[in-house]
Amino acid sequence: MENPFFQITKQSESKARAGVIQTDHGEIQTPIFMPVGTVASVKTVHQRELKEDIKAQIILGNTYHLYLRPTMDIMEKAGGLHEFMNWQGPILTDSGGYQVFSLAKSRKMSEEGVQFKSHTDGSLHFISPEKSMEIQRQIGGDIFMAFDECTPYPCEYNQAKDSMEMTHRWLKRCIQWNESNKEIYGHKQRMFPIVQGSTYSDLRKASAEFISEQGAPGNAIGGLSVGEPEQEMYRITNEVTDILPVDKPRYLMGVGTPWNIIQAIGLGVDMMDCVMPTRNARNAMLFTWNGVMNMKNLKWRDDFSELDPLGTSYVDHDYSKAYLRHLFVSKEYLAKQIASVHNLAFYLDLVRVAREHILKGDFYQWKDSVIPNLKQRL
Repeated sequence: MENPFFQITKQSESKARAGVIQTDHGEIQTPIFMPVGTVASVKTVHQRELKEDIKAQIILGNTYHLYLRPTMDIMEKAGGLHEFMNWQGPILTDSGGYQVFSLAKSRKMSEEGVQFKSHTDGSLHFISPEKSMEIQRQIGGDIFMAFDECTPYPCEYNQAKDSMEMTHRWLKRCIQWNESNKEIYGHKQRMFPIVQGSTYSDLRKASAEFISEQGAPGNAIGGLSVGEPEQEMYRITNEVTDILPVDKPRYLMGVGTPWNIIQAIGLGVDMMDCVMPTRNARNAMLFTWNGVMNMKNLKWRDDFSELDPLGTSYVDHDYSKAYLRHLFVSKEYLAKQIASVHNLAFYLDLVRVAREHILKGDFYQWKDSVIPNLKQRL
């Protein structure tokens, strides 16, 4: 039976594939990179720019941050996140687990859930798998994530095993809640479970098999890009995508650099997100097809060429390296906006071109030829 949510358009000679995800808020062509809009805003970027210039097909909202601000009372009164931020494209929300578990000094975990102190005012809160589902229902993303525990790196085997098993038990509770509570904004929401297990192959295999058995519309790979060596990330990703269903989209969470993204696509990943393009942009780092640039460097002072001659975003044609450097050294806010739009436009261009080469049939040759250029420091 054909999957109406996800269809594979072209499968490469290995694992890379081009596909289409259908949501009630629009179509997503995969592989895709998803800009992160933590608190109902992709930092320094207008929604108009997301749509028209960056050509984002889907963005992320963060459950933990939105739960604290603006609160779910405001979210429901607004009619959900789409209406609140005036973004009518698809939205994915994370479960809040990563943020909660990163608050190691101000949280207490139990089988029931996690008690934590707000980073904004120190107030006490409690999130269980059911509460995470409820919050994400109120936010109203098209895709939402099961509540999980993300272990740090490095992580002892027994800790990783206990955490993975907890994540699996919590997943069952998420599924039960989701099946018992309907959507509230009139559009379909689809939940993705998350594979865990740190960098231990046997745990990852067990988790991927358990996740696959749940029959979810898509699946995510969590707990990577948390400090482990790149080759470990690729190894685990490859092992997991060997197991996860071929006919469901695969989401590698929190990844990463342009070369990480291209490598992940080659390992069978369809969806990725990361704060890197906007965070690094605010610190004057630009990603281009020719390599990485620090825009505060003196070498750009009188370079009036485009930011990225090989790029397709409007920024590349409107502003020069010299002008952007001037804005950064002058501490003008516009510098961060131009750089953020540039980096996001580049990331979306990157996955678009990757898709073209999958459809063309020469993705792996193209990947190997382009990665050295992407990595070089200019």
